[in-house]
Order: sequence, then structure tokens, then C-alpha cells
Amino acid sequence: MDVSIPRSTDLVLLTFEKNPLDSSSGFTITDARVIGSTQPCFGVIKPGGSLRQAVNCLMKYGFEVEGKGSSTSVSGFILLQRSDSTDDY
Repeated sequence: MDVSIPRSTDLVLLTFEKNPLDSSSGFTITDARVIGSTQPCFGVIKPGGSLRQAVNCLMKYGFEVEGKGSSTSVSGFILLQRSDSTDDY
């Protein structure tokens, strides 16, 4: 009888901001909190990094957006979760 233990859920909370003086600037990460693993995206999730690049990487590897919101007109947060039990990364 094969018994497997499911992998725990991975959670990532990113806070971000945009330069209000530059309308062409993208959102940058101001802080990141991780429960579990962000592999293989660990290198792109850092303060000052591109929010778009981090979210695209996370979603490519099985994360889904669970919640998002604005703190102000130029800042906000996004919560992503991966509960996939496969280890294809």
C-alpha cells in the first residue's frame, strides 16, 4: 500500500508600491513574507524587485492569487498560495 504525505501549502504575501511621481514606473516589492517555499522563484522575490516578474514566476509554478488589495493609491498587497502536491519544480 502506497502512502504519501501531502506537501504543505506554500503562502507568499507581497506588499508593493509605485513611484507616484513617475506614471510609467511599475510596482516594486517593498516586503515579502513566505510560509513554506517559493522555489524556484526565490531569487526574484526581494525588496526593490519587480512585482510583475515575481507574480509571473510564482503563477508559472503553481501559485494562485488568493487575495489582493490597495493600501493607498500607490501601494497594496497580494497573497498567493500553492497547495499543489506535485514537486515538478
